[in-house]
Amino acid sequence: MVVGTLTVRLLVRESRTLKDKRQVVRSILDRTRDGFNVSAAETDTHDDVKVATLSFAAVGFEVAAVKGALERLTNALRGHPVAEYLGGDLTVGREVV
Repeated sequence: MVVGTLTVRLLVRESRTLKDKRQVVRSILDRTRDGFNVSAAETDTHDDVKVATLSFAAVGFEVAAVKGALERLTNALRGHPVAEYLGGDLTVGREVV
């Protein structure tokens, strides 16, 4: 079994309050969970009004499939109309169960 993780930082420029940021973050998390079949959560920078740190996890049987899914997710986040992609860290490893 292969486990892949992706952690990204996004800048929510038009966010003025934590409520504004949470609305954007919730939308991104819901869409990525449904559209990319990944687990997703906000994992850091909870109190920063402008920056969101999101983490995603995917599991599969082949390294290429898991890595490809997380790379497609990265590309989708780069093109997000409201949140600007600041950077990310993709890790894919094999785990024997």
